[in-house]
This record gives sequence, C-alpha cells and structure tokens, in this order.
Amino acid sequence: MEKLKFEVSISAPAQTVWSTMLDDAAYREWTSAFNEKGSYYEGDWNRGSEIRFLGPDDEESLGGMIATVEESRPHEFISLRYLGQIVRGVEDRTSDAAKEFIGAHENYSFTEAEGVTSVKVELDGVDEWAAMLNEAWPAALTKLKDLAEAQP
Repeated sequence: MEKLKFEVSISAPAQTVWSTMLDDAAYREWTSAFNEKGSYYEGDWNRGSEIRFLGPDDEESLGGMIATVEESRPHEFISLRYLGQIVRGVEDRTSDAAKEFIGAHENYSFTEAEGVTSVKVELDGVDEWAAMLNEAWPAALTKLKDLAEAQP
C-alpha cells in the first residue's frame, strides 16, 4: 500500500469546514470527484461507529466501502479503518480483493489559524487505485473548499 497525502487551505473556521465536510448534501457534492454518478454515506462519524461509503458502480449496482470510525475529535481529527467493501450490493469482508485494503486507514486533520483551516488527508492507497485517488482527491478538496467558503 502506498501512503497518499493531500492538503487544502480553506478560508473558514474549522467548525464550518467540519460541518460542511460531513453534511449529507455537501458530502454528496464534494465527493462527486470520486464517483460522478453519486456518492453518499450511511452511518455516523462518532467514534466506534461503522460507516458505509456508497454509490453506483460501473454496472449501476451498489458499490462502496465499509469502515469503522476509530477516532473522532470534532473540528480536529477523524480516523477511519477499512473493514471491507460492498460489491453489487453485497457486503464483502473476506475476498482477496477486500483483504487488499482491510486495515487501511484514512485520516483527516483540521488545523485552524487566523480563520483559515488546513485540511490534511492521509490514507493508505491500494496501488491499483493510487492514480485515481491522486487525481480525485485534489478535485474533491477544491469542491470542499468552495462549499465551506460559501457558508455564511
């Protein structure tokens, strides 16, 4: 697995950035960089919760990832650990494909200084997905920036 890192500075308080990032409607918008057909989550961002990241796959079936929220400090930090995947609407935690990323982490850090929040994303990227993630994450963070900076 490859360690991938992305960062964006957003002219908004950390509380606004956090709320925008996790708001259902805004989440669907900024994560469209990963799946133009739509992306959403089921679950919550509280420590210990299981959360599913879902959207239509290339065959118009439900696909996605399953994670647990290992750590959640509002307006500061979120750590996710991947547990499996959803393939054609079915949970998969045991296949070789799922085992490639089970245990992988995705971490979000929020640091505010003088009204500007730095969002850092660090994740373990499966090699076959690295090129897509290296393209999609900067686009997603730009969308998140635009959404958060547009908040009153």
